[in-house]
Amino acid sequence: MIKTVTSILLPVLESLEIRKNRLESEEAGEKKRISIVTGIHGDELEGQYVCYEVGRRIMEHPESLHGIVDLYPAANPLGIDSVTRGIPGFDLDMNRLFPGTKDGAMTEFMVSEIFQDLLGSDLCLDIHASNIYLTEVPQIRINEQFQEQLVPYAKKANIDFIWVHGANTVLEATLAHSLNSRNVPTLVVEMGVGMRITKSYGDQLVEGIFCLMKELGIWSGETIKPKKAIISDKPEEVVYLNAPVSGIFLKENEHGRRVKKGERIGKILDPLSCTVLSEIVAPESGFLFTIREYPVVAEGSLMGRILVEKEHEGREK
Repeated sequence: MIKTVTSILLPVLESLEIRKNRLESEEAGEKKRISIVTGIHGDELEGQYVCYEVGRRIMEHPESLHGIVDLYPAANPLGIDSVTRGIPGFDLDMNRLFPGTKDGAMTEFMVSEIFQDLLGSDLCLDIHASNIYLTEVPQIRINEQFQEQLVPYAKKANIDFIWVHGANTVLEATLAHSLNSRNVPTLVVEMGVGMRITKSYGDQLVEGIFCLMKELGIWSGETIKPKKAIISDKPEEVVYLNAPVSGIFLKENEHGRRVKKGERIGKILDPLSCTVLSEIVAPESGFLFTIREYPVVAEGSLMGRILVEKEHEGREK
């Protein structure tokens, strides 16, 4: 059932509507609820396919649903319509406004309505993509403040990597932090690249969502055995590759694989002089989980991230 979360009048006789699709079993009594949110950033489209595929599979087998699944495919519809990361016309990042306030400006009221609608969920997934410059493997990022509660859920999400961040790197005005602070377990998913849909990543996450639904008792249909994710909870385990010079980056390695120390990730070219300005090599052996996608780079641009191997080989993944 399509429901309107909030409706706000706009100029020229238009209105901004944020809607969700509620899929609910017909059983009586209290029901568990999972909420899937995406489109907070208008240039991140990976979650669009995820919402579609989750809903499609449920509608094919409604008899296997034993709870509530709320799909929020466009939390920032103006941003999606204009392919803009933030809220058009306000130059604001929607994910820096939560939990919002009903007595504030239009943007604050909008995020407040979304936030209030999500309260009461037994689990929430906040799905993001990378920007247009980087490609990410499917991963879940968790504030260390909430890792004890969230890591067990993340392990069942069928993703490649669980990255536990220090509390000082997390902004409190994000949707995930605001919901987790109100006892709504919320997983932040990052995958793929901006302005694109990577179907294989979407399919991978969808399988994980059904595993999570089964864990919550919401789904009784068939599910896969989720893959074991690599887990990192120490900042020093992740090394960053940055461009030493400006130029055109030609990648020679793919993310999602293990690289050896000294292995070439790519090179930076100067098309005018037809020379190689710099080679980007792995400073340590490990898991290449981020790589530069956009070819034009400036000195200092992020080229990739590697999870250093060390103790990860042989420990739970």
